[in-house]
Amino acid sequence: MGPIYDCALEAELLAGMRLARVAIGRGELVIVPTDTVYGIAADAFNPTAVQRLLDAKGRTRSSPPPVLLPGIPTMNALAESVPDEVVALVQKFWPGALTVILAAQTSLQWDLGETRGTVALRMPSNRVVLELLAETGPLAVSSANRAGEVPAASAADALTVFGDAVGVYLDDGPGGSVSSTIVDATPLATPGGKLRIVREGLILASEIRDVVGADRCE
Repeated sequence: MGPIYDCALEAELLAGMRLARVAIGRGELVIVPTDTVYGIAADAFNPTAVQRLLDAKGRTRSSPPPVLLPGIPTMNALAESVPDEVVALVQKFWPGALTVILAAQTSLQWDLGETRGTVALRMPSNRVVLELLAETGPLAVSSANRAGEVPAASAADALTVFGDAVGVYLDDGPGGSVSSTIVDATPLATPGGKLRIVREGLILASEIRDVVGADRCE
């Protein structure tokens, strides 16, 4: 089974991060802590690894995973365009618990599943996963659970679910129980289109409306 590395201990953090980078480079899966729930991660630009992630969760290609980023510049590189409302939102809430759905760059060489030309992006605030992202680049990351089950609250919980289907488990203490808030910004590309709140999570819908304006949000 994949070993668990306690990221509170310097030696284990260094070893775990090194092995996580290697695992991602090989197309393997890694359990990562985030500022919301624990996630199961794969190289976003490796279709085989992304399919491995979907298979581990028991999901089909109709449920593509979100992509975690190391910073706002990466969002600008992956999205076809970034509306002003999204710029305001990420300046307010990133790094943090906000996932934004945007039209993806058509030139990107990746396959996340049936995305219909979109991509869900988030910059988390957890130090461990941010360091990993800075070294690996964008990662496809979904909550660490099988479809329909409760997300793992720790790396140990994730180990009982995924076992040796995951190469490395990074433990950074108890995980959260509330997922990120998801907003769909693709309607903003059409005249009169409004931002749509797909899922209310740690960030309240009222907070989203305070930033973009109630008239620009459903």
